[in-house]
Amino acid sequence: MKRDRTKNTRSPQWDDLKIFLSISREGSLVAAARATGLTQPTMGRRLQSLEKRVGCKLLRRTSSGYVLTDEGMAVLAHAERMEEEALSFERQLAARNGELDGTLRVSASDWLASHILAPVIARLQQKHSRMMVELSTDPRLLSLDRRETDLVFCFNRFEQAQVVQKQLTHVHYGVYASRAYLEQRGLPHPSTGGAGHGLITMDAALSHQADVVWLTGRLPKARIMGRSTSRDVQARMCTEGGGIAVLPLQVAESTPGLERVDLGEPPPGRDVWMGYHRDFRHHPRLRALIDAAEAALLLDPPKSMKKIFPSRAS
Repeated sequence: MKRDRTKNTRSPQWDDLKIFLSISREGSLVAAARATGLTQPTMGRRLQSLEKRVGCKLLRRTSSGYVLTDEGMAVLAHAERMEEEALSFERQLAARNGELDGTLRVSASDWLASHILAPVIARLQQKHSRMMVELSTDPRLLSLDRRETDLVFCFNRFEQAQVVQKQLTHVHYGVYASRAYLEQRGLPHPSTGGAGHGLITMDAALSHQADVVWLTGRLPKARIMGRSTSRDVQARMCTEGGGIAVLPLQVAESTPGLERVDLGEPPPGRDVWMGYHRDFRHHPRLRALIDAAEAALLLDPPKSMKKIFPSRAS
């Protein structure tokens, strides 16, 4: 007679389900341990404990990492629903905290964080000394749903229905090279296709971005000499004579040694979007940073930013 395993199983604990979610998303114990702050052996033991509780294998180890079994797929759906309920509860509790002391987590690209947001955050912290802002420049924008971050600044609209979003402003770009480079190679011109010139662009995975397509289209005979996902790195490569690059004006104007190059028309700019989870809409710390960002960048930008963030009236 077949033994009914359900009589000997116990309900899984939420802490173990969080471990299961992390491993299933990251694909390995090492990556999941890094994401959760636990050790790899601990992750393995907790997974085994969960599988013993439910009475079946949830994840199968392969040469390319962990993959979900059929039973794991079923548990995943339940675990994700539990996670959303738990995170929603946490967000609502945090939103009821009317104090401005505590931590606010913000995610943005590296140059936007360093050149635009850092001054805004510094001024806000001078006003609210007990408030700590954790600014992440991880290339992978952190998740609002999983509460990895509280506020995201990015260059694309958010697709999640539960995210409250707003177009904050528009970033203008220009074409730049060093004086030494231009003296050596001369000014590039679209009529020659940029023959004899070198370009510095985003990496191959981001070659679809509008500014990359525009630059390579204006100078199709130029050779790509360097790539980087960091606009600051691109700017430094330019100052060392590495080639021509499209840069945000704020980055270029804060980098000594660069000169603007006229290619007949300006490169396309990008919109900056700000988003946060709807459960956080009354969160006082979040509200304070949003108000500060809008005051600095949208409503009345300081003189140093007016070229980058013109007012709506302009």
